[in-house]
Amino acid sequence: MVESIEELLTTLLGFPVGAQRQGGATGARLGMNLAGIADWNTELPFFDVFRMSRPWISQRKDAGWGQGPKLVLDDYGWVKRLEPDCWAETLMCTIDEGHYPAGEYTVVYEGEGDIDFWNAARVVRREPGRLTVQVDPSKGAMFLRLLRTRPGNHVRNIRVVMPGFRLSDRRTPCWHPAFLNRWRGVACFRFMDWMATNGSQITRWDERPKVEDATFSAKGVAVEWMVDLCNRLKADAWFCMPHMADDDYVYQFARTVKERLDPSLKVYVEYSNEVWNGIFPQHQYAAQQGQKLGFGDKPWEEGWRYNAYRSMQIFRIWERVFGGTKRIVRVLASQAANPYVSEQILSFREAYRQADVLAIAPYISLNVSPTSTPSESEVATWSVDRLLDHVETVSLPEAISWMREQKKVADRYKLSLIAYEGGQHLVGVGGSENNEKLTKLFMEANYHPRMAEIYRKYLRAWAEMEGGLFCHFSSVSRWSKWGCWGLIQYYDEPPTPKFKAVMEWAKELGQRVGTTQ
Repeated sequence: MVESIEELLTTLLGFPVGAQRQGGATGARLGMNLAGIADWNTELPFFDVFRMSRPWISQRKDAGWGQGPKLVLDDYGWVKRLEPDCWAETLMCTIDEGHYPAGEYTVVYEGEGDIDFWNAARVVRREPGRLTVQVDPSKGAMFLRLLRTRPGNHVRNIRVVMPGFRLSDRRTPCWHPAFLNRWRGVACFRFMDWMATNGSQITRWDERPKVEDATFSAKGVAVEWMVDLCNRLKADAWFCMPHMADDDYVYQFARTVKERLDPSLKVYVEYSNEVWNGIFPQHQYAAQQGQKLGFGDKPWEEGWRYNAYRSMQIFRIWERVFGGTKRIVRVLASQAANPYVSEQILSFREAYRQADVLAIAPYISLNVSPTSTPSESEVATWSVDRLLDHVETVSLPEAISWMREQKKVADRYKLSLIAYEGGQHLVGVGGSENNEKLTKLFMEANYHPRMAEIYRKYLRAWAEMEGGLFCHFSSVSRWSKWGCWGLIQYYDEPPTPKFKAVMEWAKELGQRVGTTQ
């Protein structure tokens, strides 16, 4: 039974007419997905490189690598004690070709114990709680060994500070100025990888990453630092709530953001990342929860619907904390290539009424496998110009068609269309990632000047069809057989053609974006 004029019009016209488009979410702007925190991170956002160190590896004398006993850690991941003939070890700056600063690093720590370095770093001066370490990046990674720690006053709060930077309290964010300058003027930071979203095991607030943690590579970056970055650069924040997080986690997270974020900035709120995508653990979890709730007969549909269901719950918590929706942008994400998925997510229990945007990832895609069309064996014989011809005449028009079809869906539901990710997507899959010739070809294409023109056409098409925020994936990361996602590969690399194209587009939109140095 139709209960209102609004529902009657919806039935007759075939699309919802009651929702109001969120004005603050419209207008093309450049956002950025920041590369994940790990010892191999090449963006180097922090001048204290221990913040990205690998979680402790337990070692035992005369045993194989990592074959030491289970380490006893405190609440923040510091080693409380060591067994006889054992030590703990970690890596920093696992970066090839010397792409991190050389010179004297200052190492400070609290507690009592012995620390040593090897491979790219050697100790040149020792004082209680302080070391000076000479680093030669051409030798690869720095290895730090914790050889002794005193129970009751164990070694903790280690800092490994780049040359030229002053020590400060470990709780104070240690942003590298090159990182800040590069992304100054970007409209929004999507923190999906900084929150270690994919496959997250976090369920409760006390499990969250904390400022005091030994390293952010274990569970992600503390929310306090993410908010600090947005405040410094006057960029909106995009947070992905862990797929298993309980309501209290969501409430506490939202409250922390509300208390700390510049009132002039907005917050994009998304349930996990690509819950629609069957390759991720969060999809499997959503499908299981959807099945329990009787949301369908097929696991993928149950996952889509649970995504909508849990998103609405999360949105309501954020709305309660923020006192409404003025400063939050409620994100429902879907598969770019399949408008049907978007329809299923938006329409389930009228989720679109509690959302502001439909988010997609309209990549310029060429996923090459032994059985794809074109196949691995064919593409591997192509010149870089032949590859870019294909990208420009096939992959690019396909991406633009996805944008247009999804814009129609967003318009029907009175939502803005934004991109949670985007950019080139040339990659081998299904075993083809191991084809070195193919990987080399994709890397050459990403450095080629023609890639810049492809990006210009792509981004201008997005703006012309009134797409909103476009968060490129990703910022700075090393290219490999797994993909060439970073706009540049290293923090000190000159701008690539595609980097220049993206920044030029942002400037066309009126954004005063930063530099690469």
